[in-house]
Amino acid sequence: MIKDIWINLPVKNLAKSVLFYEGIGLAPNPGPGNSENSACFAIGEKKIVLMLFAENAFVGFTNNALSDSSKGSEVLFSVGMENRAQVDDIAKRAKSTGGKVFAEPGESNGFMYGCGLIDPDGHRWNALYMDYSKIPKR
Repeated sequence: MIKDIWINLPVKNLAKSVLFYEGIGLAPNPGPGNSENSACFAIGEKKIVLMLFAENAFVGFTNNALSDSSKGSEVLFSVGMENRAQVDDIAKRAKSTGGKVFAEPGESNGFMYGCGLIDPDGHRWNALYMDYSKIPKR
């Protein structure tokens, strides 16, 4: 049975990426995942693990070439926020800590409020608040 999920991302500059993820509010996760080639964070209440690896370390254990995130997206990570203000706040934090916003905060489908972020290495994230009382019933 699967116990956890770990997200592993290659990064060009580990220190710069650590500042970005700390800046948008992720908590460093102490333990063996932290070294000169990696940093570990916990995401959300369920403590999903985000591992950042220097690119050469990432290539070493995946035995595969890196995707070019400036030319295409392999995945889009989405994180749930508690309210609209948190969506607005994470967009501001992303801009001030070396990231970009590819979709400014706004409404979608009548029940979602969200924005799209890009970290310093081009990895894309959605920050979403969903008003479950407005979700259409099927």
